Amino acid sequence: MTDTLDPSTASMRIDPTRATHLSTALTTILTRIETARPPSAPPVRLVAVSKLKPANDILALHSAPQHHLHFGENYQQELLQKAVLLPREIRWHFIGALQTNKCRPLAEQVPNLWCVESVDTGKKADQLEKGRAALCEREKTYEGVPLRVFVQVNTSGEEEKSGVEPEGAVELCRHVRAQCPHLRLQGVMTIGAIARSKEAKDGGENEDFVRLREVRDRVVGELGLPEGELELSMGMSEDFESAVRCGSNEVRVGSTIFGERPAKGDAKIKETVEEGKE
Repeated sequence: MTDTLDPSTASMRIDPTRATHLSTALTTILTRIETARPPSAPPVRLVAVSKLKPANDILALHSAPQHHLHFGENYQQELLQKAVLLPREIRWHFIGALQTNKCRPLAEQVPNLWCVESVDTGKKADQLEKGRAALCEREKTYEGVPLRVFVQVNTSGEEEKSGVEPEGAVELCRHVRAQCPHLRLQGVMTIGAIARSKEAKDGGENEDFVRLREVRDRVVGELGLPEGELELSMGMSEDFESAVRCGSNEVRVGSTIFGERPAKGDAKIKETVEEGKE
């Protein structure tokens, strides 16, 4: 990210044309989610993936009539910088690959980090636990408010994908519940293979989504949890409707809302908006 931030920044200008575009795009996605959602299924959480997009865009959607709350980031430093600038009411999701040594500072330094969706080892869970415990010790208002985590599962078997193997998901979920009192196991997450996403566009079931659902059901059964206790986080811009039809409780949509992303080196934490455009 190219901007040097002033942590005391208290306000940002919003381009009204950009704000209208973003709000319209968000409404379109929400409508498509509702259309895909089975009649008896619970509401689906939409995480607007704002990586490499300026904080102005996030503020625009948070200030829009929809008053959107859930935003996802892939890079730790970018999330830390944006969290300083934006209202604490925002519920941040960390959805990218996370190094073990960065887990503790992330959980400790972002009070409104709502969820980490990429936990794939017990060591990462342990470091998030330490960070959340330190935050609770420092800010008493967060005592008793656990940090939610999804266990990421590699359902496609692709070597370049992060995630625990499906066979290891039960033990990792057990570890989170038994050893990490400041964390809450929210569910399991996957990133489906692109080829399978394309195949499922015509209404078929995505094999990765079916497998994640099976993993979730196995975890629930082996840990003796109530039905409906654990969520499924699956589905992105290209395949979120297929995921919703398959029972996803949460989808992560970025470019379909925010548009094409800049190169990482060209991205800005905060855009400069000329006076008179508000």
